[in-house]
Amino acid sequence: MSAAPGEFELIERIRRRVVARGDVVLGIGDDAALLAPPPGRQLVVAMDTLNAGVHFPLGTPAADIGWKALAVNLSDLAAMGAAPAWCTLSLSMPEADARWLDGFLDGFSMLAAMHDIALVGGDTTRGPLSVCVTAHGFVGPGRALRRDGARLGDDVWVSGTPGDAAAGLVLAGIAAAGVDRIEASTEDRDALAFRLARPQPRVALGAALAGVAHSCIDISDGLLADAAHIGRASGAALRIDVDALPASAALARSADTDTRRLLQAAGGDDYELCFTAPASARDAIDAMARECGVPVTRVGDVTAGEGVRPVDAEGRHWQPARTGYQHFAADQR
Repeated sequence: MSAAPGEFELIERIRRRVVARGDVVLGIGDDAALLAPPPGRQLVVAMDTLNAGVHFPLGTPAADIGWKALAVNLSDLAAMGAAPAWCTLSLSMPEADARWLDGFLDGFSMLAAMHDIALVGGDTTRGPLSVCVTAHGFVGPGRALRRDGARLGDDVWVSGTPGDAAAGLVLAGIAAAGVDRIEASTEDRDALAFRLARPQPRVALGAALAGVAHSCIDISDGLLADAAHIGRASGAALRIDVDALPASAALARSADTDTRRLLQAAGGDDYELCFTAPASARDAIDAMARECGVPVTRVGDVTAGEGVRPVDAEGRHWQPARTGYQHFAADQR
């Protein structure tokens, strides 16, 4: 029976799987990386931590954890309109499990190759399963998408189909947005579970929106909660029609109207983009979405006030018990 690999063997296992980039002067293997940012570009930095039992169900396949750990950071770069370049990885594991690590790297490396992002350093330690990634990207000066740019009269848009990942959580036995049970066919269960395990960061769409959209955020904690951040930062209110939110076929078949509203408006974990843009940009945004292969939907507008104003199709105020996930708050799911 072979001995468990040591720390440096694990690091070498990781090093062999990284994407190569010309702007990485020195990557994994030294005390720090040496990187060469291109001239005339601003550096965008994002970091997220994923903990077992909080950000992914216990027993989640290692490849899915690897994918998601990078995806959530790429989604943050997308929300800023940035092109990914480099990342670092801090990985805590209960034991030196080479098979688990190889699975993790399968998912991580697959997504990294899709977006040409190089792993340039990090840390490996013993402890509870936890993954922390810091991602770096580039954006032109003055072109970064921010939360504080929404303007009165802007359209509010969302990409993709929010609510799928929250439904996946419920099907995994974890309550989301106050929903603790839904019924789904095997096919729909698989589709919703995939949306939870393998979020698709909207990198190309975010980059295309830079210079067109006035504000943007990614949907991680719930659409209403995240849209409220734009409203507060911009000194305006985002009026969102919860009945205009686009639902996937799998979610529509698995949830009644009230349940769908809750999962789509407050569920989180979608990593789609919510953004605002002038009405004059509608045709351009539709064209960008088609080119990127990502559906986008107008779901509201920016009005006077602050925060977020959810309404139904009749324009009546609609307010769920919670608008999204908050760490350290009681009774979250």
